[in-house]
Amino acid sequence: MAAVPDDARSTARPRKEWAALAAIVAATLLWGGSFPAMRVAVQALSPWSVMWLRMVTATVLVLPLIGRLRPRGVYRRGDWRLLAPMVLFQPCLYFFFESYALTLTTSSQAGVIASSVPLWVAVGAGLFLAETISRRTLIGIVVSVAGVAGLTLLQPGDETAAGPVLGNLLEILAMASAAANMLIVKRLSARYNPWALTAMQMAVGAVFFLPGLPLLVESGAGVWTPTLVVAMVFLGALVTLGAFGLYNWGMSRIPASRAAVFINLVPVFAVIFGWTLLGEGLSGPQLAAAAAVLGGVWYSQTVNGKINHRRTRTVADDEERRP
Repeated sequence: MAAVPDDARSTARPRKEWAALAAIVAATLLWGGSFPAMRVAVQALSPWSVMWLRMVTATVLVLPLIGRLRPRGVYRRGDWRLLAPMVLFQPCLYFFFESYALTLTTSSQAGVIASSVPLWVAVGAGLFLAETISRRTLIGIVVSVAGVAGLTLLQPGDETAAGPVLGNLLEILAMASAAANMLIVKRLSARYNPWALTAMQMAVGAVFFLPGLPLLVESGAGVWTPTLVVAMVFLGALVTLGAFGLYNWGMSRIPASRAAVFINLVPVFAVIFGWTLLGEGLSGPQLAAAAAVLGGVWYSQTVNGKINHRRTRTVADDEERRP
């Protein structure tokens, strides 16, 4: 077999990385758009019903592709020790903890806590995946976290929290579940198709949120307006399957710590969608905070003003090389 020239490899790597970054940005854009859609959905249906429909829709859509996604020869003895917590952390525990957290604390406090996910992932990637976290990445994370904190705390409203201490604790558990899931997906994606991992998560989520089915039946057919149908199709097909799949695929191609920084773009997109679609306010200070988030994310990905394409060897790479 002819050797691949070094210049060809150097050209292919940036192209693959740009594709990964584009997939991750698309995922955060879809997640940001999920907030107005969820607002429409939960006004008519129980949150458990909404989550069950999202998981079932995603599972049904991925079934025709299961033959191509099915891992053949990649499963190794003991992989269940990673696969089981992966599907438990996300979507099950993450959505369970966060849904109850938002009934007890304010969305502003929850948003500040949620912005800490990149820090959790960066620390975990260094400890468990042997990733080298650059100072530039850490500075970008801190700047983006500060921007998200400003963006969420500047949100208008007179929210009251029924139980902020418990609510914030549940939100922390939700973010810990999200961070743990990212680290596990990064480790497994060295051998497993990221879309296959996504399909596993959706199928288990459909079972976990099955109590939403009787609540859905109780709601009756009268609640189904065209707006609700569009919202549920968007949440199930594009957000639950599309966003999770795109993010898992993108993260399989760049270090987990760098991929996690993009999570802080979600509240930025959510505020923009709320402003454009729902007529919510958007002040000058909020725009400045959003710019800080964008600047922090960009800075974390660059070296001397250009996207960093340097390859970092990780535990996931070593896992892929094992026979």
